[in-house]
Amino acid sequence: MKKVEWYFDYVSPFSYLQWAHQLPQLENVEIEYKPVLFAGLLKHWDHKGPAEIRDKRRYTYRHVLWLADQLGVPFRMPVAHPFNPLPLLRASIALGSPAPVIDRLFGYVWREGHVPAEKGPWQALLQDLDTTEAAIRAPEVKQQLFARGEEAIAKRVFGVPSLVVDGEVFWGVDGFAFFRQYLDDPDILASPDMRAADELPSGV
Repeated sequence: MKKVEWYFDYVSPFSYLQWAHQLPQLENVEIEYKPVLFAGLLKHWDHKGPAEIRDKRRYTYRHVLWLADQLGVPFRMPVAHPFNPLPLLRASIALGSPAPVIDRLFGYVWREGHVPAEKGPWQALLQDLDTTEAAIRAPEVKQQLFARGEEAIAKRVFGVPSLVVDGEVFWGVDGFAFFRQYLDDPDILASPDMRAADELPSGV
């Protein structure tokens, strides 16, 4: 059974769509769920997220709405986006990131349309999860989240969602078929064309 690491952020609609539609398709793999701060990855790799570029932001929101409808995934845009996902990530880590907690946190944003800044709904969510602001703000929780980001960068994770298996990174919803084929045939990355792509020089 292959061991797979899944790096994701609750701010990412594509992470939610992969969670809701693609991960349930996997069999005979052991997945370790790893919430990570997307903004930290962007800062390290000196890159902008899609929501930071005006026209890309508009396209991305249209795309995820269309894609959710095509996949039959319940989906609702939150009241604001992008938003600060740190409370969600810290809650996830404080509670050990089991599947039911992850689903509840994703649902808070992408099925119910809430963000952590909404005090009433957020406090109701914490109560539902049987945790508190103090628990998720604990120094050890913050340190674990920071360490998770460092770990992701060391494994060459540059975006979310990312699936990591055998040291290989498969990024995004549109990379899922690539990932599944790799599970069936790891030699696809050893072809002459793939090896040449790995060593392709930059033209500028």
